[in-house]
Amino acid sequence: MSAERLRVAIPGCAGKMGRALVQALAAAPDLALGGASERAGSPAVGADAGTIAGLAPLGVRIVDDEARLLEGAAAVIDFTAPAATAARAPLCAARGLPLVVSTAGLGAAERAALEAAARTIPIVHAPNTSLGVNVLFELCARAARLLGPGYALEIVEAHHGAKVDAPSGTALRLAQVLAEATAEQGSLEARACYGRRGALGARPPAEIGIHALRGGDIVGEHTVYLCAEGERVELTHRASSRQTFARGALRALRWLSGRAPGLYDMQDVLGLR
Repeated sequence: MSAERLRVAIPGCAGKMGRALVQALAAAPDLALGGASERAGSPAVGADAGTIAGLAPLGVRIVDDEARLLEGAAAVIDFTAPAATAARAPLCAARGLPLVVSTAGLGAAERAALEAAARTIPIVHAPNTSLGVNVLFELCARAARLLGPGYALEIVEAHHGAKVDAPSGTALRLAQVLAEATAEQGSLEARACYGRRGALGARPPAEIGIHALRGGDIVGEHTVYLCAEGERVELTHRASSRQTFARGALRALRWLSGRAPGLYDMQDVLGLR
């Protein structure tokens, strides 16, 4: 990377995660805010992105137009909404802008849009950019393989009451990691149990339980339980600040520098694959 700071566009910059990203960029010696946007009609449009993030003015006005958002940027970090991310990906591809995506709740159509854009640009797509959570994925996979089929697998996640999706993308990724590590017991689709109610009978041995808690201002907590007769193993990650996700996103963005087009994730960034 040259001595010139890489200019990064942040859509959704007035949201909680958007403000955390702006703050992280302002503190980075090698990166700078190159564009900021909010939805049309937002009271933040026209304001300085630094001021909205609680910083000194950064000289970047918040816009409500994608073309203006991207015109001064060399890369993009997107934590917005599925439809917005899917619409933005081809625009980034057309401009050759590397992209980090951690938007929650992507469906098949949105993932297809990322896959199409990744034929032209490098993209890191991760449900959670926290470095600790991505190490947790690796630890859970190893624990499930080592302990074997005699251990019940359960996931409990907790987030603030304003979170719109459940289970979290991170919990779903943990479930996929556990299912892949114990593939001899069947696919995730055949084994997943999303909460429990009623007289269900004994727990099927291969089941993977996934449970969501919502309330207060919980930034994000995920615990994986591996339970057997006489013992259990608990692996937990707790995020106390959105800066942990912002720092991880910036690390992913730096890792993308000079990469070939393709769809990557944080396991690639951390050298775990």
